[in-house]
Amino acid sequence: MQVVNKKWSLEKFLEVRKEVLASWPTGSSPLLDLDVAVENLKKVPAHKNFALKLMEAKAQGRTYVQPRAGVALLSEHIDLMRHLEKAGADFLPATIDSYTRHNRYAEAEEGVRVSQQEGRSLLNGFPAVNHGVEACKEVLDAVNVPMQARHGTPDGRLLAEIIHAAGWTSNEGGGISYNLPYAKNISIADSLYYWQYCDRLVGYYEDHGIHINREPFGPLTGTLVPPSIAITIGIIEALLAAEQGVKNITVGYGQCGNIIQDVAAIHMLQELTDEYLHKYGYNDVFVTTVFHQWMGGFPSDEAKAAGLIAMASTVAALAGATKMITKTPYESIGVPTKEINGFGIRESKMVVNLLKDQKMQPSPLLDSEKLQIRKEVTCLLDTVYELGDNDLAVGTIKAFELGVIDVPFAPSKQNQNKVLPARDNNGCVRILEFGSLGMSQDIKDFHKQKLDERAKAEGRSITFQMTVDDIYAVSQGQLIGRPMTGIKK
Repeated sequence: MQVVNKKWSLEKFLEVRKEVLASWPTGSSPLLDLDVAVENLKKVPAHKNFALKLMEAKAQGRTYVQPRAGVALLSEHIDLMRHLEKAGADFLPATIDSYTRHNRYAEAEEGVRVSQQEGRSLLNGFPAVNHGVEACKEVLDAVNVPMQARHGTPDGRLLAEIIHAAGWTSNEGGGISYNLPYAKNISIADSLYYWQYCDRLVGYYEDHGIHINREPFGPLTGTLVPPSIAITIGIIEALLAAEQGVKNITVGYGQCGNIIQDVAAIHMLQELTDEYLHKYGYNDVFVTTVFHQWMGGFPSDEAKAAGLIAMASTVAALAGATKMITKTPYESIGVPTKEINGFGIRESKMVVNLLKDQKMQPSPLLDSEKLQIRKEVTCLLDTVYELGDNDLAVGTIKAFELGVIDVPFAPSKQNQNKVLPARDNNGCVRILEFGSLGMSQDIKDFHKQKLDERAKAEGRSITFQMTVDDIYAVSQGQLIGRPMTGIKK
C-alpha cells in the first residue's frame, strides 16, 4: 500500500467509510449518518468537550487528571465512570478490551454475553464497537466530564466512528504508537493508512465547527524508552494528524524517572511539536501535553506504589503537563477495583493541587538536558524527512524498515529492536546500543560518556546486564539497577 502524507479528499474518505461502517452491524446505526452526528456533537456541552477543557487547563496552567478504566457491561461501565468522576477525575476514559483492539468483534460479543451470565466483567475493557453508538452516548449522558477512548488499536476506524458519533470528543492513538507496542504483523504503511482515516474523520468534524482532541500514545512500550525517540514519534503522529485536519492535539510522554530529564522532556515535547507544526504550515493547531505515570513494573507493596504515584504527580505538576494519566497502588496485582482506582485519582489530585502554583525553574542541568533532547529529535526528524524526500509518511515507513527509528522492546516485526537503553549514573535513560538509529556520532559519544560514568562508579563494564537491572529496579524500590550499595556519585 502506497501511503503519502496528503489530506484525503472527501470523496476518498466517504468511499472508504462505506466499507468501514459495513464491517460490523453496529456500523449501521442511524446516528452514524454524518449530518446527524454533526448535529449531535454540536449539542455536547462545552464542559463535556475534551478539546475545550484541555484549552481551559492550559490557559490556567493546571495539570488535569485522567485514569484508565473499562469493563464489559454497559451498566457497570457507567457505574465505574460515575465513581471515578466523583473521585475527582477531570477526564474519563473508556479503556477498550483486547478483542476490540484487534477487530475481533465476534469474540468481544461472546465476552459480553458470558459477562452478562456471570454478572461480572470477563473482558479487560469496554467493547465500544459491540455496544454501539447509542450505548456509548448513554455513557456520556451519565457523566459531567469529557469522555475519551483509550485502547491500542492498529485499525481503530469503526471504533473512532462510533465513539465520536456518541459525543466522545477525544480518541487516543496513532499509526505508530498503536501499532508497534500492540501488534506483531501489521505493517506501518497499513496502520498509518488506518489512522489517516481516523484523523480525516476528526478533520471532517472540525470542518463543521466541532472541536475534537486527538492524542498520540506517548509511552510506547513503557520500558526505558529514551525521551528523544518517544518525542520524535509523537511529533510525527501530530504532523500526520494535522495534515488530515486535526486542530487539537495532545502529545504524550511516559515517566522515565530522573526528574530533570522528565521535566526537560515535557518542555521539549511542547516546544518541538509547536515548532514542527509551524514549520510545515499547520499554524492553527492547539497543542497540549500528557504525562503518563510510571508505565514499567510497579512495587507490590501498596505504600511503595503510592510513593511512586506521588513522585510521578510531582514531576507532572512541576513540568507543567496539561494532563496526567494515573496509576493505582494495585498496579502490580492486576485490574484495579473502582475503589482503588479512585484512590489513585485522589492521591494524584492532591499532589498536583498542592503544586499548582509551582513550576521547576530554569537551571544549567535542565537547560543542558533540553538541549540534548532537541539535538536528538532534530537529528531523527531530519533523517526521516530526508528518507521520504520531504514526505513524512513515506519517510516514516522507510525509517522503520531501516531501523532509523527503533523502539526498545516493541513486539512488532516492523521494528528492528536493535536499540538498547540503560540509565546513566543519575538515572537518566540513555542509549547503550544504537543499532541503525539515525543519530550523529557526537550524540552517540554523549551517551557513551554518560554510561561510562556509571560503569566506573559501579565498577563494571557497560553491558546488557545494565539494561536488565534497570528494567527491574523500580519494582524493587530503586531507580537505577545498581549491582551493589555504596556506589560513588
